[in-house]
Amino acid sequence: MEEEIVAAITKAESRKRLWHFTRASNLPAIAHFDALWPSVKINPTLAAGRRRPGAAQSKHDGYTMTVNAHLRIADGMFDASVKQEQFRAFLDRHVFLWPTLRDCRQMIDSYARREPGERFAVLAFDAPSLLLEHYSAVKLSKYDSGSSPRYPSRCSYRKSLAMFLPLSRFKLDAHNPVPTKASEIKEILVEHKVRGVFGHLLAVYVDRSDELPVRWRRLVRPLADLQKNGGG
Repeated sequence: MEEEIVAAITKAESRKRLWHFTRASNLPAIAHFDALWPSVKINPTLAAGRRRPGAAQSKHDGYTMTVNAHLRIADGMFDASVKQEQFRAFLDRHVFLWPTLRDCRQMIDSYARREPGERFAVLAFDAPSLLLEHYSAVKLSKYDSGSSPRYPSRCSYRKSLAMFLPLSRFKLDAHNPVPTKASEIKEILVEHKVRGVFGHLLAVYVDRSDELPVRWRRLVRPLADLQKNGGG
């Protein structure tokens, strides 16, 4: 059953990879720990769900890691069943992956505008193998959960914990906030951490790789390749 669900989600050629956007400065730590950590593991003080107005750094085993700021989201975007602090605390327990390169490119463009002096990187993973290894920890979202819509009153949904569908429930639950087919999946979340990163890694898109281990450098491609030819 697990293989059937993962096969259905990754059937389209455009969904055979998963994409993780991060800061280039985080890559040495990711390579060292061979894992992607959620914000709350990088900085446990974030567990309370307080909004981060700016990026925050922490050190682990001598490696500096940075978590991104929370966007300001209007109260009107939230369902009555959840408070903003609860929602942020939930997000901070998860690692975020984009199911299509198109979605990842939007993230790259957004941060390039917001932080023009920062260096960024993208990790491309084999989607079937990563999803199968983390099957019980994976959730699917029909929407960009951390986004801040400009006009909340025009949105057809409200942010709540009900918008996150466990992978095992794909095509079993059909209520409005969750994806019912692969093409509706906007975002993939993995709770706690993504482990064994290198075993799923297909490419690393970054403009400088001198701080990475040799085995990682073999997978490095220029970040601009994602804009030019689809990152094949």
